Amino acid sequence: MANRKLGRQGLEVSPLGLGCMGMSEFYGPADERESLRVLEKALDSGITFFDTADMYGNGHNEQLISPFIVKNRERLTIATKFGNVRGPNGERLGVNGRPEYVRESCEKSLRRLGVDTIDLYYQHRVDPDTPIEETVGAMSRLVEEGKVRYLGLSEAAPDTIRRAHAVHPVSALQTEYSLWSRDIEDEILPVCRELGIGFVPYSPLGRGFLTGQIQSPDDLEEDDFRRHSPRFQGENFKKNLELVERIKEIAGEKGCTPPQLALAWLLAQGDDIVPIPGTKREKYLLENIGALRVSLTEDELKRIDEAAPKGATAGLRYHEAGMKTLNL
Repeated sequence: MANRKLGRQGLEVSPLGLGCMGMSEFYGPADERESLRVLEKALDSGITFFDTADMYGNGHNEQLISPFIVKNRERLTIATKFGNVRGPNGERLGVNGRPEYVRESCEKSLRRLGVDTIDLYYQHRVDPDTPIEETVGAMSRLVEEGKVRYLGLSEAAPDTIRRAHAVHPVSALQTEYSLWSRDIEDEILPVCRELGIGFVPYSPLGRGFLTGQIQSPDDLEEDDFRRHSPRFQGENFKKNLELVERIKEIAGEKGCTPPQLALAWLLAQGDDIVPIPGTKREKYLLENIGALRVSLTEDELKRIDEAAPKGATAGLRYHEAGMKTLNL
């Protein structure tokens, strides 16, 4: 599979990445042995871009994937993040972008991952109490020291992106983007393209909703955080099922699955876009990779746009506390 470029600084990655979060937390129980098999199968299938963060499992995720990374280091591009602070029992303690915390977090991630250099280092959430110039300044010093190769932001507003990029080139912005989260198309994506910043959509399958396999909140495990997500509750859930049914209809006519259609649509939005669907199951990994074989015509793209237009999804992306962490 042909690589795609993220930014103008030389970063090239596989056209699809693998989000590793669910291997440690949030989406119900995971099997570590199977998760490691998924990592190996992804690499064997041409996926070389792997995404994690220090807050996934409170450090567990970085430690989980470390043996795989160390064994295959020269073949991989590793992205991790800092900024979402958690306590020893996993409690949320807010967002921290202070320079000293940037360095501390990087050192800890390097140790957990077992590497000397992080390929792509994101600020996971923007700290409202620390000027972005100070945070990115600290990140840039990590680049100078060889501890980080490229810089990224996550869930940053247009003005924040511009200010950050003026301090040090930003190679990638990671923000939620899918057929049910299209608000970035208005301002954020145009700013990224103006500045030459690549875009990495997380939750490209709408946290699994766009797969069509979730027909009721009861399909989710008791400890699955989606049970508390506005889009998975009450009337919002019912309305969003209607959107999924439209996607399923188009996918059926195309001869692909709904997740493949959703990923193919994202890939068709530009060569600067690299989705990172997450999974902890090999069968879903292979299904997602199959999206690379789905080519959409202009008429098909138009029909998909009409089936899932901007604003069609019912409910906010996060609950109230989660929305407050976004740099809107």
